[in-house]
Formats: sequence, structure tokens, C-alpha cells
Amino acid sequence: MKTKKMKLRILAILAATVLGTASCTKILNQEPKNSTYSEKFWQTGRDARYALAGNYSLLRSALSTGWRYNMYGDGLAKAYYVIDYEGDGLEGIQGGDFTFQYNVNTYGNWADFFKVITMSNEIIARIPKMTDAMVSDDDEGDSDPVKFRNKLVGQALFIRAYTYFTMTRIWGDVPLVLEAYADPITAPQLPRTPKAEVLAQIIKDAQEAASLMRWGYDSYTVGAGPVMANKGAAYALLAHAYLWRATTANLSTVNLADVHSADTTIAQVMAYGGYSHTDTSGANYYRTFIGKSSEGIFEIAMAEDQLEGSNNSIGMKFLRNDYLAGKGAANRMAVQPSYFESHYPDSLMPDVRYTKNFDFWDNPRPMCRKFSNVIYRRPGKKEDPYLSNNMIIFRLTDLELLRAEIAIYEGRLHDAYDVINVVRKRNGAPEYPDLNYTKSQMIEYYINERGRELYLEGHNFYDIVRTGATHIVDWLTAQRRLQEGFYWPVDPRLFRGNPFLLQTSFWRGRV
Repeated sequence: MKTKKMKLRILAILAATVLGTASCTKILNQEPKNSTYSEKFWQTGRDARYALAGNYSLLRSALSTGWRYNMYGDGLAKAYYVIDYEGDGLEGIQGGDFTFQYNVNTYGNWADFFKVITMSNEIIARIPKMTDAMVSDDDEGDSDPVKFRNKLVGQALFIRAYTYFTMTRIWGDVPLVLEAYADPITAPQLPRTPKAEVLAQIIKDAQEAASLMRWGYDSYTVGAGPVMANKGAAYALLAHAYLWRATTANLSTVNLADVHSADTTIAQVMAYGGYSHTDTSGANYYRTFIGKSSEGIFEIAMAEDQLEGSNNSIGMKFLRNDYLAGKGAANRMAVQPSYFESHYPDSLMPDVRYTKNFDFWDNPRPMCRKFSNVIYRRPGKKEDPYLSNNMIIFRLTDLELLRAEIAIYEGRLHDAYDVINVVRKRNGAPEYPDLNYTKSQMIEYYINERGRELYLEGHNFYDIVRTGATHIVDWLTAQRRLQEGFYWPVDPRLFRGNPFLLQTSFWRGRV
């Protein structure tokens, strides 16, 4: 009953705070809030918690719609998997053409992300003004009102930082909005803020978030675990942000100061985070991808035990035959057979990531079963299936492998070799022999290892952009990378009424 009441309350918050996208003339596509309701709402600790839950819900929606998280981070690299054409033009993006109308309108539109920003700004502005008496009613929160406020504001700062990090990796320059406008209709029209400023704000927000939160999770908090940001999540975001800035602020060189900052940040996670690996060989292997495992650092809640599963997630689009009742062999998305050739040659067949993450290997349309925790809402008839796998954003092995990338940039090639071999050994793959590898060889081994470990986890395309390993994606030439042709165009509908907004430079004259 408590869960049902909480969901109803969250829906009320979302309706009051961000009512839709009818205001197409506004750059942020926000609707004015019901100010009367809003003033009455921010009165108790429960109100504050429900607002934060609403913020997480908005983030999940922004990342899930149109499989955005995976389309941006995985789908652009056709070398990994192929999407069947169903009239929406998704095959276009796998060839580097982002101009199909469906793709521009869906993946070039940042309105849903700005709904997350709007809610984050509201929480950051409102909660510090709540008195101790207001938050004292919170029977599931921290008994210390200062710690309670800090924890919630810290999570809102993290959500804002992560959302902007997602946006700047997609579009580069994006409008930077840090105020909670009482009426977005009268808010100023904003130009795109240079990505350097956006990244600086992301790092500032993540650092402040880390200072307000703690390691570990509150045992009494409903849904405790990596679906709630903590200090570890903030540090994981910082590590990724530092490396993205180090490698993309100037695409011709690498900023070693940012690389060093990423390294020291990851060291904090390793020293104090308390994370550990799940068993790669036993029955708990899939726990990592179901979610809330000991390896999880931050995840988006999509568990069916809270009725938050998905019947249209990208993981489900790979499933067929025995994995999804009534599906047959018509899986919408399939692993590229060439992916097996490049990532799992004969010597790597014992790798558990090959044996456990895939099926129908010899079929023209191999299947990924990494995310296959299907729950039927009508189990007796195996009808109404939902996928109950959290969206994995950051996890321990991701950060461990980033240390190999850091070592490569710093010229410590043997250290990178050691990091990669530890991951290979843990997964039952043979270690690379100890030879004098070149930097380009180590980048190749590193990218391949990330491609094996993080397949369908939203990282692979960004890894390729950072490292410059453009040969993996046939359309992303070295020249196009230098021209920032990996960024997305902006949906032209967002330009209406805003004379300050400019199209992404690579796409001017093309969209």
C-alpha cells in the first residue's frame, strides 16, 4: 500500500512540476507549474522525498524513450549490433546519417532531459529552505534534519550533473539552466552554452553532490541500493566527466591534468566504495545485469517487483524463442556476426561473457541474453511479459577498465596491460602475453575489452570517441571525429521562437 501511495504522490508531483511539451516555442519545452499547488506541496519531509523520487522517474523516462540510452551509447556503433528497419529510420543512424525525420525528432530533441533539469533545480532550490520542523515528519528519512536535506540535495545535484553529462556527450554545447523558474513561459530564451562551461558545471555539481552524500546506502530507505545515488555514484560520474573532457575538449590532444583527476577519483571509489564483483562463473552471474548487485554503482530502477519493468526495452528486442514466450525467431535487434569474429576468436571461446551473454551464435541473427530477466504479469499463461533488468549506468568493472585507459594516456602501457588481463582472467579468458606493446595496440586491446565487458550497457560508442579508435565504426572517420561529427543535430522544432539557438556545427546545412 505504501508503494502505491508513493507512486500516486509522485505522479501528482510530476503533473504539477512538468506538465508536458505543448509549449513548443520554448527552448526547454516546459509548461508552467501549478504555483498554488507547488507552494502547498513543499511542506514535509515526505514531500521532499516524493519530489526526489519524481526526479528519478523523469530521468528514467528521458533515458528509456526510444531506447535513447543505448541508441546514443551503443547503437551508433553498427559493428556491435544491427537494427532491423521498421519504417522509423533507425538503420540510418548506424550508417552515420542522423537526418531521418524520426531520428531528428526523437534523438535530436532534448525536451525530456530538460524536464529532469527543471525538477532538479526545483529540489535544489526548495529543500534548503525547508525548516527542521517541516522535515521532522519523515519516518523513513534521516533523524538529523541537516543530513536529511544534504542527502536529498546531493542526489538532485547528481541527477542534474548526470543529465547534463548525458546531454553534452550527445550535443556538445547545450543551454545551461541552473535556476528554478517559477514560470518557465516567462523564462529567458537561452543560447547553447559552450561545452567547456557545461563540463565545468557538471564537475562542480558532482563534487558538491559527493560532499553532501556518504558511501553506502541507508538500510531503511525504500529501494535502497545503486538506484539511489551516493558518494560512489558521484565519483563514478566525475571519473567519466574528467576523461570525456580530457579527450574531447581538444580532439587533437589529451589533457593529462584531467586524466590524473580521473585516476585519483577512481582510487577513492576503490578505497572506500565497498563494491565487489559478482561470481562470473556461478549461478549469480546475471545478478549484475538484473541489478542491485555488489558491483552496481548507479542504476536506473526498472525492476518488476515495483511494477517498473519494461515491455519495450532494448534488451527485450534481442530476445527470441525460449527466452520470450510467443516471440519466435523474429528478434528486432541482433548481434552483428562480425562482432564475434573481432571480439571472440577461437582463443576466447571459454570467456564466460561469450558463453553466458549470447545465444544462437551460428545463426545469421545471434541473440544477446545479457538482459533477459523476463517476468510475466500473467504467469500461468506466460502472457504480458516485462523485462525486470535495471539500466546499468556505472559499475565496478567499468571503472576498473577506465584505469587502463588512464594508464595508456600516461604512457604506462604495462599497467594498462595488467588491468586488462585481470578482467580477462576473471572471465575465464586467456591473458595477453607479456610483450612490448605499442600505444595503438594497447588502445585496440582496451577497446575490445570494453566491448566485451560492457556490451549493450551504453558505453561503447563513447569509448570509441574518447580513444579515437574510429576504425571500429566505418562512418566515423578520423576527419569526421575532428569535425565533431559524432554530436547530434538539434531537432529544428526547438528553434521556434528562439533566435539565439544555433544548429550543431557539423549538421548546419544538412538538417
